[in-house]
Amino acid sequence: MAYVIHHITVADSARWKPIFDEDSANRASSGSLGGQLFRSESNPNELVIAFEWDSLASAHAFSESPGLREKMQQAGVNGRPEIFYLDKAEDVAS
Repeated sequence: MAYVIHHITVADSARWKPIFDEDSANRASSGSLGGQLFRSESNPNELVIAFEWDSLASAHAFSESPGLREKMQQAGVNGRPEIFYLDKAEDVAS
């Protein structure tokens, strides 16, 4: 399974969230299988999003698309996000 982690800082998470939510159909049609959103304990505008993708190739194509850059700019993402592309190696016990 392919995973992508985006670490971003936004100007205002309340402004960012509806724009992020509006793009869910675009993510799904590009191969996203959903994910989880995390907020920093000390800064609610620092976010980590862990997505599951159908393939790393789809994840790269979406993450590098001009459309995503435009959405991120519109939503108030500060700077360039840190993006990690991960291939699941194995499950681990607790």
